[in-house]
Amino acid sequence: MASKLLMITVFIFDLIAFGLAVAAEQRRSTGVSKADMDGNYNYCVYDSDIATGYGVGALLFLLASQLLIMFASRCFCCGTPLKPGGSRACAVLLFIFCWVTFFIAEVCLLAGSVRNAYHTKYRTRFFENPPSCETVRKGVFAAGAAFVFFTGIISEFYYVSYSNARGSFSPYGGGDATVGMAAYK
Repeated sequence: MASKLLMITVFIFDLIAFGLAVAAEQRRSTGVSKADMDGNYNYCVYDSDIATGYGVGALLFLLASQLLIMFASRCFCCGTPLKPGGSRACAVLLFIFCWVTFFIAEVCLLAGSVRNAYHTKYRTRFFENPPSCETVRKGVFAAGAAFVFFTGIISEFYYVSYSNARGSFSPYGGGDATVGMAAYK
């Protein structure tokens, strides 16, 4: 039977990670080229860098959620074998999909956070082309948020399938090894 407390905790962590990823998308850094006081040079001025913190927070909450699920399910490495059947097959497939979507979400959040934290430091002469004030592309954190959502759903279904397949599986039938003689008098 799946632990309801674990599923609620994982759901809350995934919900926080999703909210932080959406907030990071909304608060991405923007940069504008400005001239210095003398008017000789152009340089980039960036606004708030809060999206980096939101992205890292989403990354950490998603990581905590994934670790909780994998710790509770023993990551298919330890413990008793799973009962053969549809639940085990479903758990194996969901395990793989869970890790794929988790990896994609983490890469999107990490790349967005690193790129958002990067600010150009150089300056150019006023009569030259203005400096490139590059920022994180629109949609990087949104893609991370989408994959956080997918990871949350798939990990919940994985844990339920794993819990259904978990049990006392015995390769020799699991019954008594003795012959009952009470019926013969």
